[in-house]
Amino acid sequence: MKSLTEYLTFEVKTRRAFVNITEHVTKLVAKSKIQDGLCLVNAMHITASVFINDNEGGLLHDYEKWLEGLAPHEPTSQYEHNKTGEDNADAHLKRQIMGREIVIAITNGKLDFGPWEEIFYGEFDGKRSKRVLVKIIGE
Repeated sequence: MKSLTEYLTFEVKTRRAFVNITEHVTKLVAKSKIQDGLCLVNAMHITASVFINDNEGGLLHDYEKWLEGLAPHEPTSQYEHNKTGEDNADAHLKRQIMGREIVIAITNGKLDFGPWEEIFYGEFDGKRSKRVLVKIIGE
């Protein structure tokens, strides 16, 4: 069995953003030379996520609106966590909803996606550097 471990680093300029990282992960699968295996993509921060969905601007806007409705950033005083001096309780909750990681099959040296599937990094407390782990294993 072979493996490849790489880290992607993102620093978005806004508090919240969705970044399509499909191309980054695709290049790492090619670099690994693995033909049959699994690719784990994991957000390594508790206020960020990785998920798979359609790369459609309206849908990404709907995610933003939906998440803000479920866990609004303001007023920050509504959250117990923010009494510690933080202002990112909403980001923790949004990450919990969107998920920490994804696993994608690799078949014939390529990510084995369904129709319209792409990989996104979701940032909910941005303006600082954060890492995403990509771990690829297989033959």
